[in-house]
Amino acid sequence: MKFTYTEKKDTRSGFGAGLAELADKNPNVVALCADLIGSLKMEKFIEKAPERFFQVGIAEANMMGMAAGLSITGKIPFTGTFANFSTSRVYDQIRQSIAYSNKNVKICASHAGLTLGEDGATHQVLEDIGMMKMLPGMTVINPCDYNQTKAATIAIAEHEGPVYLRFGRPTVPVFMPEDMPFEIGKGILLQEGTDVTIVATGHLVWESLVAADELEKEGISCEVINIHTIKPLDEEIILKSVEKTGKIVTAEEHNYLGGMGESIAGMLARRRPTKQEFVAVNDTFGESATPAELMKKYKIDSAAVKEAVKRILA
Repeated sequence: MKFTYTEKKDTRSGFGAGLAELADKNPNVVALCADLIGSLKMEKFIEKAPERFFQVGIAEANMMGMAAGLSITGKIPFTGTFANFSTSRVYDQIRQSIAYSNKNVKICASHAGLTLGEDGATHQVLEDIGMMKMLPGMTVINPCDYNQTKAATIAIAEHEGPVYLRFGRPTVPVFMPEDMPFEIGKGILLQEGTDVTIVATGHLVWESLVAADELEKEGISCEVINIHTIKPLDEEIILKSVEKTGKIVTAEEHNYLGGMGESIAGMLARRRPTKQEFVAVNDTFGESATPAELMKKYKIDSAAVKEAVKRILA
């Protein structure tokens, strides 16, 4: 395999590292947290810039209002809580106070998808990408590993406008180059292939690389693309790939309704109709189990990607 790893880290720690670096680099960056400092790995930012940190408590809606207000003064607010509480609980505040007026607020959401595992269905969120991408002007980013999450965190501070940054709880392979620049809205071609295009985001990028490696041993050539920015979508990298392969599998830790795959399907319907298979959760809530057990049950692991590729080739 072209990509290998020597360690596993959680993507939320990548966010914490990026935020700590911003404490030194950008005096306008401020951080707010809804009583989850440890879970969001915000301790180092607080050590470096305690006067720029606000502990809001379990008051997520109030946090979004405070962030909107701080942005008016020229600050760049980064809000931190679980993805479920960053979206569903505060959607009205985000829509009315942040998105509608294009406030420069960075909504940073940990514990996304199924892989927070044992916390169960009430804390898992599989509809957040759909909710956030539908808001006009909202940029939606879902990085794949520690390095890319750190780079994305630093990059969004320079981006003007609201951003939803989604990351997770479990440790996952660190395989993206540490020094790779993060370019909002630009997908990354990880592996060239000729038989089928696999477009993945978040934790499913590594799973897709594993699947592609196993499929190569069976004589199936997969092109793998990392779409870390779901909105704005890099249409050209996808179109160029499907012009070659004629088939596409999309893979994500999200409901297939409203996710990255649906965005790609809509784009392809408009620009180049292409046969597509979805690797995503099939319109259901999760449950309590380990991350690996949940990914297997809900068919969002490397085995599910392999099955989807074989279905589309058949």
